[in-house]
Amino acid sequence: MQPPFSVSLILLPGFSLFAFGAVRSLFAAANEVGGELLYQVEQFVTDGAQAITQCGVALSARPIDQLQRADLLMLVADERVEPSIANTTGNFLKQYLSSSHHAGESILGGCGTGTQILAEHGLLDGYRAAIHWQILADAVKRYPNIVFTPGLFEIDRNRISAGAGAAVLDLLLHWLEQRHGNTFAAEVAASLGLDRLRGSDERQPVPASAQPALGSARLKEALELMAANLAEPLQAEDIAQLVGVSRRQLERLFRQHLDTFPSRYYLELRLKHARRQLKQTTQSILQVGLACGFTSGPHFSTTYRNYFGYTPREERARHSMPQAMTKNSEEDIQ
Repeated sequence: MQPPFSVSLILLPGFSLFAFGAVRSLFAAANEVGGELLYQVEQFVTDGAQAITQCGVALSARPIDQLQRADLLMLVADERVEPSIANTTGNFLKQYLSSSHHAGESILGGCGTGTQILAEHGLLDGYRAAIHWQILADAVKRYPNIVFTPGLFEIDRNRISAGAGAAVLDLLLHWLEQRHGNTFAAEVAASLGLDRLRGSDERQPVPASAQPALGSARLKEALELMAANLAEPLQAEDIAQLVGVSRRQLERLFRQHLDTFPSRYYLELRLKHARRQLKQTTQSILQVGLACGFTSGPHFSTTYRNYFGYTPREERARHSMPQAMTKNSEEDIQ
């Protein structure tokens, strides 16, 4: 019998009690679903003998220098960490990973602002990563060797990362899916009261009050127009006119703030919405395509395959749950 997979949580000052509880609950559920001790979780702290949460609750934890072995090390943080503690943590991780015994074996993860510590110490160079939406724009500028994405989470080889709050659940459920299969992950999700797994392509939810800070007011208006007109997409000229700029100015705003073109962003928005509908509803594939602004079944199928690498039919087959599916006629799309 193999020893349990060891998970070490490094709790940084001001970490989210919600995120911590979610991680502990998820691995407890995984053990229950598996019928044995598959995962053994321990918690560590960089400074002192207690971990202080964002809401002031103190939890007992072992000093980080007592961490001997971990298959997965995850930094849990929700606020900016003092430089001294961040440096202590980052230096420990670099020393730990550089040892001959652990080199290439451990998986390293970050939750919320914990990802920033990994980035600061070069532990995410060459990887894709997700980070708390509040520091995403700054991270993109400060760490050019890392591909930061606005999604909920990222799994890239032996690095895993999640944005804010509940995104850590989505991250670890998909990670469990990779290790144990879809059925196992679905059972764990169900035991936690979750009816679906959100994908990494879904963007982190940003409070409406904070959205203007992420771009210009006119860009925000353009994004809202696109989101409100998925079934009948607007032309770029019409969007520009409605928000009071020229088409060239609109393209400049998208390049400056989102590093893309309006047409590309709009297409991705429609495709990702279609993907969620395929996973979450029992509408026929044709109905989904038409609702997302595609003029025909073949047009939708071809565009979807070119973007995601597989057809809408294959997408639905990968994520379908037999008891929830209906036998809508979908033979018109191959």
